[in-house]
Amino acid sequence: MFSRILGSLAVATALLGLTAVAAELPGRWPADKANAWLDRTGWLVGCNYAPAYAINQLEMWQPDTFDPAAIDRELALAEGLGFNSLRVFLHDLAWRSDPKGFLRRVDQFLDIAKRHRIGVVLVLFDAVWDPFPKAGPQRAPRPHVHNSGWIQSPGAEILGDAARHDELKPYVQAVLKKFRRDKRIQAWDLFNEPDNPNTSAYGSVELKNKAEMALRLLEKTWTWAREVRPSQPLTSGVWVGQWADPAQLNAMERFQLENSDVISFHNYSKLEDLQACVRNLRRYGRPLLCTEYMARPAGSTFEPHLGWMKSEKVAAHNWGFVAGKTQTQYPWDSWKSTYTAEPPVWFHEIFRADGSPYRPEEVRYIRQVTGHP
Repeated sequence: MFSRILGSLAVATALLGLTAVAAELPGRWPADKANAWLDRTGWLVGCNYAPAYAINQLEMWQPDTFDPAAIDRELALAEGLGFNSLRVFLHDLAWRSDPKGFLRRVDQFLDIAKRHRIGVVLVLFDAVWDPFPKAGPQRAPRPHVHNSGWIQSPGAEILGDAARHDELKPYVQAVLKKFRRDKRIQAWDLFNEPDNPNTSAYGSVELKNKAEMALRLLEKTWTWAREVRPSQPLTSGVWVGQWADPAQLNAMERFQLENSDVISFHNYSKLEDLQACVRNLRRYGRPLLCTEYMARPAGSTFEPHLGWMKSEKVAAHNWGFVAGKTQTQYPWDSWKSTYTAEPPVWFHEIFRADGSPYRPEEVRYIRQVTGHP
């Protein structure tokens, strides 16, 4: 979701001060239970989904902008590709503003997905892009800028104050309790890229101790989630590097990998880099989920990545689906370089706003891999 080259150095620097090594918390699934989950679900394939009408999570979920009809049209496209899984981001402010209504809307979304024979991986927190979210009407997109309005959950005001972290427990447990036995949900992703420094876009206003505070919140979130005892696996994905040497993992990576029931990770690089990540993460003996990939100019493409992940039973969720307000057909560097028109090669996304494929040959390849006629 962000510039990996700039981010990796900043994260490594930020984590130098984390001397304590977080241990495995009670309640982690045994590896055989996790692998039995994979046997039941089969290979998961799909995308990170945000409706084209939404610039961010709040515009997706708030009552004045939640649009089931638009979601239904887009999930019909996903079903037509043979997708059976969506990774979808929630937001704590959407719950705080309207707890009961928010849960109803999530339930409605899950029903729409089920009608299209699609399961869902729900993401509770996200540390990427704007650290100052506000409920209510969301700003318009900045023209030609990648994810110009995506927001963090929680915002820096809460993340940066350890005394306020417990304010998030009711949100975490309300969502998990509502759906803890729900077969429409395939897994819970507790925190997306929790130590991402957002160097290119918001680095100058980010928390200086973000990695430390995010680890504190993630530890608490895992405890809160375990207390609910959901039937679905918990994960939080490592997102930069190849994780070859366990001794070189930073505190965040170690905690994520030692506590995830199923191992999730991100990779936006060429096939050989993706393959190295998978080889290295196999040492944990658990199902692997690549919850973000596919950035065409970076060499991460559907062909051959998707077919290879299917052969390895690695779940595959590409970033982006229908081009819309997130504007992620533009690259990460659109925060620094000026674009006045669509890039010649789209960064993310599969479909144009009218539902036509950006590259028909990609759609044919995806259907070939998924076995969809």
